[in-house]
Amino acid sequence: MRIIGGSHRSRRIGAPRDLPLRPTTDFAKESLFNILQNKIDLQEIRVLDLFCGTGAISFEFSSRGAAEVIAVDTNAKCTGFIREKAGEFGFSNLRSVRMDAFGFLETNRLDYDIIFADPPYDYKKYRELVKVILNGNALKPNGLLIVEHEAKMEFPEEERFLEKRTYGAVNFSFFQKDNA
Repeated sequence: MRIIGGSHRSRRIGAPRDLPLRPTTDFAKESLFNILQNKIDLQEIRVLDLFCGTGAISFEFSSRGAAEVIAVDTNAKCTGFIREKAGEFGFSNLRSVRMDAFGFLETNRLDYDIIFADPPYDYKKYRELVKVILNGNALKPNGLLIVEHEAKMEFPEEERFLEKRTYGAVNFSFFQKDNA
């Protein structure tokens, strides 16, 4: 696993093998950031990475100049690993938080330009998570929500759904919060 672009381009992220996760592939991550660079200036944005795992997405945003990146996961090994690597890489803009995604959203007082969520593929609350984020205050007006999920997951009932992109076994669904 590596950082694809930005100030730490090509830097390897050697995650411990005992972490219980499914990292986003470099191919999918590179494709995602190509899309994002054409939609939004990644400099000086605030990003929330829910179910962050190894922090690969968080490190990518940090490397590309995001003002602040918050990486949230329930696993202490994951958040500890991110904290350690952020210090090693000199990412003062990256902070990891050990907490449940819904608990974090409930207590959060910041708003984000982009929220990326990558729950386990067998997660039962995808639709609830999307609704809580799009109807809450965590995402700025016109902000993007990106959800990584398995191929069979669809969001036809969500009117703020923009598009779905597939890269091998990795699928991203994009949503945009209404302009208030």
